[in-house]
Amino acid sequence: MKPGTHTIGALLRGGATDRAALRAPGRATLTHGALQSWLDESPEQIAALGVGHGDTVALVLPPGPALATAFLVLANAGVAVAPLNPDYQRAELEFYFDDLQPGAVVLARGATGPATDTAAAHGLPILELLEGEQAGRFSLGGAAGAARASPARPEDVALLLHTSGTTARPKLVPLTHANLTASAGNIMTTLALSASDCCLNVMPLFHIHGLVAGLLAPLGAGGAVYCPPGFNALKFAAWLQDAQATWYTAVPTMHQAVLARAQRQQGAPGDAPLRLIRSSSASLPPAVMRELEASFGVPVIESYGMTEASHQMASNPLPPAARKPGSVGPAAGPEIRVRREGGWAGVDQEGEIVIRGANVISAYRAAEAVNAAAFVDGWFRTGDQGYFDADGYLFITGRLKELINRGGEKISPREVDDVLLEHPDVAQAVTFAIPHPKLGEEVAAAVVLKQGATLDESELRAFARERLAGFKVPRRVVLVAEIPKGPTGKLQRIGLAQALGLS
Repeated sequence: MKPGTHTIGALLRGGATDRAALRAPGRATLTHGALQSWLDESPEQIAALGVGHGDTVALVLPPGPALATAFLVLANAGVAVAPLNPDYQRAELEFYFDDLQPGAVVLARGATGPATDTAAAHGLPILELLEGEQAGRFSLGGAAGAARASPARPEDVALLLHTSGTTARPKLVPLTHANLTASAGNIMTTLALSASDCCLNVMPLFHIHGLVAGLLAPLGAGGAVYCPPGFNALKFAAWLQDAQATWYTAVPTMHQAVLARAQRQQGAPGDAPLRLIRSSSASLPPAVMRELEASFGVPVIESYGMTEASHQMASNPLPPAARKPGSVGPAAGPEIRVRREGGWAGVDQEGEIVIRGANVISAYRAAEAVNAAAFVDGWFRTGDQGYFDADGYLFITGRLKELINRGGEKISPREVDDVLLEHPDVAQAVTFAIPHPKLGEEVAAAVVLKQGATLDESELRAFARERLAGFKVPRRVVLVAEIPKGPTGKLQRIGLAQALGLS
């Protein structure tokens, strides 16, 4: 299948009918044949509930296989699906329901709490989901009426996600079937996925990473997905073994939690036929990459993705091609260029990363001014800063809005992070700006030490001073037990100064 020209339903027709499609702890297997038959029947079944082609439906469900198949079944029926974090509180749900204007909300049968109350307050029909015995199998009930049943088309919106909104109001990203299948196809090619592969998907399924890399790509290749109920470092080894996973994909904080557990157990967790580990959605420190490869004995593939690109944009390749620590690899799907004032950047020249391709959105659901600022000459502006080396490998040096401006000196916080993480006693480090009366901004860092370490601030600053120019060395190092994370496990840089009482 040529990526980008088909729907999710077409993408999922590549699996042999008797092979596993979805698995989960303690659940019977759902085969590709059963999934394909279900998708064939689902448009009529969904329409009978009053939800039809072109409608928007919000999913507020706990993590697990039913959330995965709810997305697949509804999108296949031509519905625009908006999966929301089940931990959202009333005020957050008010914003998302107002912005999405869903025609219905899917909740687990018997669910109570903010989602139920907010849906009722908005007068939204609630579809109750009851899970079956097979992984991902469910029935829906609750709403009455009928709607038009019609197969999804490539240009239909399949998925609605919001940007993180760390520096501005979250923007609504409409991703079409064509966008999503293009990205899934790119990942299938990059990782050489096949029907023999099984992905342990520990990523949240209200996030583009988990939905495209952890779900659509492995299923599109005819392989299997093992969907546990969220991420749990204590259970990771058992899940890896039960799944007999050949790969897993996660954000760096999850990898670090898995590593910490493996080091306490003095060995790689689980006994599974792993052939690769994938990392995306945040920068993977080179030190963590080295430790992962040493612990698991398989290559770690760092990729670069974002919601507006239906996830993957660039990726390091599989061996025997070169993997470069600190780089997100060559373009792996869309076209990527680095833009500077006056034209395109040359080799090793920094600028803003821009993209275009079949997996990239054509516009936000937003005001005209927002889209005018987001695109330039047909290229989407990622807001990331970086450069290409002579081999065509992309290096990201930071978010343009995260750069620290210390008296006119622009400092990439990621560069400082990587230096601090080279210290053997440092488990996590996040560099950020704090206010300064004369310089405007000063450099600070929040650091989590490894278990049993007794490092102090002066020792860490001395370590950094040996490896960085003086103006880049953090003037404040705050030792903390935990660094705040977003709902997808990313460490939070924006707002950290305020959270730590330094602004």
